[in-house]
Amino acid sequence: MEDSFANTEPSARQRRDTILAQVIEKARVSVKSLAEEFGVSEATIRRDLKALADSRQVRLVYGGAEQARISDYSFRAKARRNQDAKRIVGRLAAELVGDDEQIFLDSGTTCFEVAPLLKRQRSLTVIVSSARLALELPDAPDINIILLGGQYRPDRMDTIGQLAAATLDQLRGYTALIGADGLDMEFGLTASDMDSAFLHRQVVQHAAATWLLVDHSKFATPSLVKIAEWDKVQRVITDQPPQPAWAEFLAARGIEVTYPDAAAAEPNNIGLLDFKKTERDYAD
Repeated sequence: MEDSFANTEPSARQRRDTILAQVIEKARVSVKSLAEEFGVSEATIRRDLKALADSRQVRLVYGGAEQARISDYSFRAKARRNQDAKRIVGRLAAELVGDDEQIFLDSGTTCFEVAPLLKRQRSLTVIVSSARLALELPDAPDINIILLGGQYRPDRMDTIGQLAAATLDQLRGYTALIGADGLDMEFGLTASDMDSAFLHRQVVQHAAATWLLVDHSKFATPSLVKIAEWDKVQRVITDQPPQPAWAEFLAARGIEVTYPDAAAAEPNNIGLLDFKKTERDYAD
């Protein structure tokens, strides 16, 4: 018999996060297989799926659930995807941020990996639209945090809309560190969420330089809404060397590509990262 609701709620939350991550990865899951995997009853899994469906994160189908028609999944579920790759990208980006700089960090899960690694920088100003990200930044006297106001989204703990855009209008000279849900050679940088894409488009327009933080999976397919053209990007930071076609495409546009060497890219060696530039490799 299952324990009371009060005792099972933490594990239920974790289970639902894992289920959602599987839906993202597999596109569809079944009640029977999930019940066997978690060692709970099918009735429990049905309640989990209904809770996820009520929050519009999955769509119920006969015998299970599938990806919702909207692709704006929860932050926790997205964070579970390619975790090691995102940590690698985050550490590479943090190592490239120097003292006395101004940066913008977007509210995505890849940029989230940068925040706790900024302790060593001095006189650093960090612009964020995410309350979650602001709380994650180190409590250091040399870090100045600017949190954009605007319409607050509780599920993402970030701000969007005209007020956030109005604040950005007052800012210049920073380096934008942004992620993307997908990339396309012709269409550019893309996102699945229109509101975030609109805000980040303005971030890029006002930035002195833009660094794109993406793991290798983002090179596979574009998403729905354009963020920016490639001519707005000066550097791509990723966890693996891009495929030759992408390496040539980026090199032709003068975009610097930073990634770790093969040994340092192993999860146990994330703290030993060495940088490489793809344009140099493919020029040899």
